[in-house]
Amino acid sequence: MSLVRTFIGVHLKDSVMERIEGLIAELCHKPGGQAARWVPAHNIHLTVKFLGDVESDALPAISDAVAGAVGNIQPVAVEVAGLGCFPNTRRPRIVWAGLRGELNTLNAMQQAIEDALEPLGHQRDKRPFSPHLTIGRVNRRATPRETAALGRTIADYGPVSLGSMQVTSVSVIRSELKPEGPVYTDLTVAPLGAAP
Repeated sequence: MSLVRTFIGVHLKDSVMERIEGLIAELCHKPGGQAARWVPAHNIHLTVKFLGDVESDALPAISDAVAGAVGNIQPVAVEVAGLGCFPNTRRPRIVWAGLRGELNTLNAMQQAIEDALEPLGHQRDKRPFSPHLTIGRVNRRATPRETAALGRTIADYGPVSLGSMQVTSVSVIRSELKPEGPVYTDLTVAPLGAAP
């Protein structure tokens, strides 16, 4: 039996991905831009729940649970907007793009997935769900000066809107870690609002 590194996620629509790609290209050339490893736009997604290594024979039950959880939830309208850092712009580790819009419904969807996966042995996340898109990670080799410059760039960037989209499905995704970066493959796709 094999282990599969797995998470539940939402893919972005192409027009949003293209705008994020343009934003990252800009950020690369700003002060501190070289301090981050920027995520390729095709790998950017909304992580709903990270499961980690899962036994391959458990995947059908996970997929069924996710499909059941989102079947009664209607598609969610969101806008990708705003930039920030975790834990904050003074000590940036992660650079993110934010989401706004029907976040209550998005949170309800995430909670429904948590509820469905808990009986299968997947513990609830201890941290509250904070919907965001990771677009960059600070490189461990970055100097404190470069890291501080990146934080200031993000703090001073101003309003950012990267487009709107409907969340119409969630995917159970395999993550394969390779030297050139992770490769993500959809194992199953569960449409929202598909309950009879």
